[in-house]
Amino acid sequence: MYLPPHDPHVDDPMRFKPLFRIHLMERKCATVECMYGHKGPHNGHIQIVKKDEFSTKCNQTDHHRMSGGRQEEFRTWLREEWGRTLEDIFHEHMQELILMKFIYTSQYDNCLTYRRIYLPPSSPEDLIQPGLFKGTYGSHGLEIVMLSFHGKKAKGTKITGDPNIPAGQQTVEIDLAHPLQLPDIENLRDFSELSRIVLEVQEQVRREEQQQQQQEEEEHSQQAASQPASPLGGECAKGEETAAGAEGTTQDKASGSQPFVLPMGVISRNEDYPRTCRICFYGTGLIAGHGFTSPERTPGVFVLFDDDRFGFIWLELKSFSLYSRIKVSFQNAQAPSREAFDEMLKNIQSLAT
Repeated sequence: MYLPPHDPHVDDPMRFKPLFRIHLMERKCATVECMYGHKGPHNGHIQIVKKDEFSTKCNQTDHHRMSGGRQEEFRTWLREEWGRTLEDIFHEHMQELILMKFIYTSQYDNCLTYRRIYLPPSSPEDLIQPGLFKGTYGSHGLEIVMLSFHGKKAKGTKITGDPNIPAGQQTVEIDLAHPLQLPDIENLRDFSELSRIVLEVQEQVRREEQQQQQQEEEEHSQQAASQPASPLGGECAKGEETAAGAEGTTQDKASGSQPFVLPMGVISRNEDYPRTCRICFYGTGLIAGHGFTSPERTPGVFVLFDDDRFGFIWLELKSFSLYSRIKVSFQNAQAPSREAFDEMLKNIQSLAT
C-alpha cells in the first residue's frame, strides 16, 4: 500500500506499507501471509473474484488487535497516518473527521478487495503530463487524485476518499476553454475581486451551455424534418480544427508566468505554495455533507504552477488545495487504450455512488 506523506507536506515522497505476501511453493501450491497489524506475518487467503479484481482475507484477525485495546490502536494509527498525537490536534471538527476515518478503515482491515487502476493516457496537447497527485483537503489531510485530460476538460478523480467525498468521485473539473485573467497582485489579495471574476465566468459558461443546448435541439428538429444539407464528416473536421486552435492558444499562455498569492481569508493547509503561476482556468469542485449527502459542484479556480504542481481555490469554502505529482514509477499500469481508461473511470465512479 502506498500512503501519502504526513499532512500537509505534499512534496514529500509516498510511504510504503506491505499488506500481504505470497510464497510460491512446488506443485502449483502457494501460501498467503497477511502483513497487517503489529504482530508480524500471519495466515491469510487470496481469492480471484474476476478479471482485474481480487480479494484478500485475514484468517487470524487477533494479530491486528493490540493489548491496550481500541484506544492504543487509534493512537498508533494516528501516529502512522498523521505523524502526530491527538493532543497535537486542537480543532474539534478535525478530531471528529479523523476518528470517523479510523472507525471506517479499521472495520475492513480483515478483508480487502483490490481493483486495477490504469494511469491516464497522455497526448502532446495536454496542459501537463497527466498522472497521480497528492493533494491537501483541509481537515481530511492528504488524498490521492488522478488528473486526466478529455478534450476541452480536465478531470481530477479521487483515488482515496474521505467521509464527505468517497474515492472514485470527480473532485475537480477544469474548463480548459475558459482561462482566467487574474487581477494584479494587490487586487488579487481581495477575495471579493477574485470572486467577482469567477462568478462572471460561471455565468458566461451557463449562457454558453444554454445556447449549445438550444442549438442542438434546433439541429435535431431540422434533421428529423429533412436530410442534413452537409456531410457530418465535414462538420466534425471543422470542430476538431477549432479545438486544436484553442489548445494551441492555451499552450502558448501556459508557457509564461505571473505573480500569485492567495486572497485574504482563503485557508490553506500548506503555506509553502509557489508564488508564481503559469495560467489559471475556471473550474468546479465537488462538495458534500458527511456520507456524500447533498453533493453539488461549486465554482473555483484551477491554478497551474509548474509541470508537477497545481492548486484549486474552492470559492464557496474559501479554501485552497495544493497538489504535487507522485513520482513513483508504477509498472504495467498504462491503459491498453483510451476507451479502456474511460471505462475504468466510469466503473470506479459507479462503485463510489
